[in-house]
Parts: sequence; C-alpha cells; structure tokens
Amino acid sequence: FLNSIDIHPNARWKQNGLTVAGGNGQGNGINQLSNPLGLYVDDDQTVYVADQSNRRIVEWKSGATSGQVVAGGNEKGSGDHQLSNPIDVIVDKETNSLFICDSSNRRVVQWPRRNGTSGETIISNIDCR
Repeated sequence: FLNSIDIHPNARWKQNGLTVAGGNGQGNGINQLSNPLGLYVDDDQTVYVADQSNRRIVEWKSGATSGQVVAGGNEKGSGDHQLSNPIDVIVDKETNSLFICDSSNRRVVQWPRRNGTSGETIISNIDCR
C-alpha cells in the first residue's frame, strides 16, 4: 500500500536545490560518495549518509564541503570495525550512537556516534532493508 499525500494543485516547487553532501562525482574521497542510500538528518541539520559502496557512514555538518567518516570505511568485511554495503542509518540521541543496517553482513549494528572505532551487532541473521 502506498501512502497518499495531498499536494495542493497550485503548489510550486523550488527550481534549485542545495547540495548538502557529496556533489563531487562518485568516488571514495572525503568529499565524495559512492551509491549513497539511506540518510538521517539530525536536529542541528547534520546529515548522516549510508555510503554503500564505500562501506561507511559519513557525517556532513551543515555547510561543510567535506564529510567525516563516523563508522566503517575499513575495507569490506564482517569484523566489528567493518561494514559491508550499509544501506541505512539512524541516530539515537539517548545512547549517542548510530544504528546501521549492514545489509551484506545481514545485521544491525550499534556504533558509538563519537570516536567509535567499532560497532556491536545487536541483531544478526536478518535481511535488513
């Protein structure tokens, strides 16, 4: 079932958008993304991007020209310090951590939001999408 959204018939769309993450071609540089999928926008307009092909979560502060890797980015693998095709991310302010859908590893990982070098699998053997 699809959700129905009422859009006023006279609604006008903005003609120009603003790039808030990436925008520098596909790649693995700190100012690039490769097949970004899920994203989460925090209260302070910080954007967290599940950068699937780079196997990392990148944090982009409002107005920044490059991001900061906050999870993964350590080669493809199934170790606690690795991600394999992360496809979504959310932030939990209470625990100050990220929850990451790590699809190829078939798990959900909780990763400390600040200075985390590895995560903890909290759900395993799951087809997270």
